[in-house]
Amino acid sequence: MDIHCIVNSNRYKNCSDWRRFGPNTMADDREVLRELWDGRLPIKFNLAADEVASMEHPEPCYLLVPRQSYFPLVADKVQRYFLKYTANSQGEEMWLEYEGQPLKWHYPIGVLFDLHASSTMLPWSLVVHFQKFPEDELLHCPGKDAVESHFMSSVKEADTLKHRGQVINGMQKKDHKQLWMGLQNDKFDQFWAINRRLMEHGEENCFKHLPFRLYQADKPCIQRLFRPITEEGEQRLLGDLVREVAPQVFNTEVEDTSGSWKVVIQGVEPPMETPVQWLSEHFSYPDNFLHICLVNSR
Repeated sequence: MDIHCIVNSNRYKNCSDWRRFGPNTMADDREVLRELWDGRLPIKFNLAADEVASMEHPEPCYLLVPRQSYFPLVADKVQRYFLKYTANSQGEEMWLEYEGQPLKWHYPIGVLFDLHASSTMLPWSLVVHFQKFPEDELLHCPGKDAVESHFMSSVKEADTLKHRGQVINGMQKKDHKQLWMGLQNDKFDQFWAINRRLMEHGEENCFKHLPFRLYQADKPCIQRLFRPITEEGEQRLLGDLVREVAPQVFNTEVEDTSGSWKVVIQGVEPPMETPVQWLSEHFSYPDNFLHICLVNSR
């Protein structure tokens, strides 16, 4: 199976040797963490045609954004650029749309791309709105404090699943702040100086439960308790997880997916035989969750 990584402004970078990125050792592989952190998406932002109030239609705005981040953390420039072309005198909240689908700001940018647009050509073309906020589909985001609150809540939830909350509760407030500032300012070393403690698993050699969320377009996110090892102490694999929570993806007779689905994590299609403990340690987003997208490839 081909393994691809999204790195810098290129959509994919071939990784010819899976051993470089794979589960031969559960030790911390800093190179994997760094490559995923450095993943970028080129995005073309277009103001909705029916919201243009100026004589001329504005040119698109282009940004290269981190996959690990959230749109409210990177879209200030977009908002400032387009506001002068709208009649948004009431200061209505900006929201984004892709092919008629409003994009949830509280999902990491990489998850949104993998879920809705993984087969599209780059740059990813999004529509910017300042009117008709879709109340039934999106949460309001009053500012970056809301993103911080959501992010830290997810980190705490993930640690409760992994360590019964003992690691995050044992940290000082300044450690929590350093996690957030590392993400907000795109500082790998600042973030991982603290986050590495959340990825430790002590003598048990695994987490108590796996923090994961599984997505399919137009369906609710799936989140369940899932142990990364069996009662006999055997490692559980990505295929075991997907088969348990989304059995429709698998052919009942074979180990591989049926061909109509892709399992995408961090822009990568990992082999189904990859241990979920290794994936959780290396492929989780900064919120410490493993975000798994099931994409219909037909």
